[in-house]
Amino acid sequence: MLTVNGLRAGYGDFQALFDLDLELEEGETLAIIGANGAGKSTFLRSLAGLIRNEPEAIRFRGEAIGALPANQVLRRGIALVPEGRRLFPSLSVEENLQIGAWGKRRGAWDLQRIYRLFPVLGELRRRPGTALSGGQQQMVAIGRGLMSNPALLLCDEISLGLAPTVIKDIYAALPTIKEGGTSLILVEQDINQALGVADRFYCFQEGRVSLSGRPHQASREQIRAAYFGI
Repeated sequence: MLTVNGLRAGYGDFQALFDLDLELEEGETLAIIGANGAGKSTFLRSLAGLIRNEPEAIRFRGEAIGALPANQVLRRGIALVPEGRRLFPSLSVEENLQIGAWGKRRGAWDLQRIYRLFPVLGELRRRPGTALSGGQQQMVAIGRGLMSNPALLLCDEISLGLAPTVIKDIYAALPTIKEGGTSLILVEQDINQALGVADRFYCFQEGRVSLSGRPHQASREQIRAAYFGI
């Protein structure tokens, strides 16, 4: 589904990723773990078209998309749930969700299905998005991404700053998203949460892959060493 070959990315003169190679199969949930500054968010932003790269560095379903802008990447079926949620403060919950359908991709996700996935959003649909709790805002951000009917949903630190009970509720929704035919890439610092739902993982360390595999095949010692570079 997704192939990344020799990806180099950064901001201005700062290079965050160095010759990164990675693959994702249809229907997989992939976890990207690593410490702060490892290049995880830069990687997701590259996939989403927010950072331009060499065309062939990223291929999605056989098409070179590394140099495409974000709106064209979205139309091809890749949606980003950004770190920090980034809701529109002047819009209601429902209006924030509807923004996600801008690309008009066909698919099963619509408002009613989002409200079945996160029932509390249906109850709060007329409220301003920023009047919600952090966990509810995160549900809106995920729902907004799903409203584009993506083939691949990129989730950047969806547990950041949330209470454990809220994180549990959000992660409980991920299998339903996957069962609907959407592949997932999760960037997380919470290793246990990420590996608990992932089919495979990649650990980044200073912009490079330091370890990859299936969660049950890697020991905690191996993951710790790859995570911290020791």
